[in-house]
Amino acid sequence: MFKNSKVRKVFISARRGAEHAAFTSPELRELPKLEHTNAIMSKSDIEAAITRAGDSPEKDVKSNLDAMLLIAGQENKGHARTIEFLFQHTPMAINGTNRVESITYSTPNGEVTIPCGLVITAIGYQAAGIDGVPYESGKVLNNEGHVKENVYVVGWAKRGPSGVIGTNKSDAAAVMEKLVTQLHAPKNAGDIAELLAGKKHIDQSAWEKLNAHEVAEGEKAGKPRRKVIERSQACEIAGI
Repeated sequence: MFKNSKVRKVFISARRGAEHAAFTSPELRELPKLEHTNAIMSKSDIEAAITRAGDSPEKDVKSNLDAMLLIAGQENKGHARTIEFLFQHTPMAINGTNRVESITYSTPNGEVTIPCGLVITAIGYQAAGIDGVPYESGKVLNNEGHVKENVYVVGWAKRGPSGVIGTNKSDAAAVMEKLVTQLHAPKNAGDIAELLAGKKHIDQSAWEKLNAHEVAEGEKAGKPRRKVIERSQACEIAGI
């Protein structure tokens, strides 16, 4: 979204200190690798957070603070875009007439007003509940991904909002291993052709037609493909 935009500076503000940030160290380690973007954190803020965390912080907290200290200590790379993190900044007011012009924060050193043209709130994340699935505090209740018979959960709905894509991949792989170990013997161990006989299904040749259509439609929009969502349309395109 920002690649072709005119946005040149983004502030990410948090009400609490860096020691409370719900980042993961893999996320933080990716920040200095951002192309064309400076990542800025106040070294004094991070050092103060390390002091507040004490001599024996939790492993995740220590990993995060170590990663943030590295970011805070790096030189400004002079890129066109900048992302700056503001800790212990409590929003007090969004200012402007007919549009956003600035935001005022309360900080330990008093109030500070930062000019801006857009404010996006990102306070908390909760997975949506599903009828019949146990749910509490924004997550699906589970035991290492297993919810109840034939029901499993992965990703943020399982753990809460943390981690990067790689975290979700390894998480999903672990849950799939659990699912496989808990599979019961199939009720029908016969030939798959017998099971599909008389039922509308997409075989390899039909899928290839559907795939070619999706790729062609995607090219028109400059995308890898445009997925066909409706089953009836997919069957029509596949010729079944």
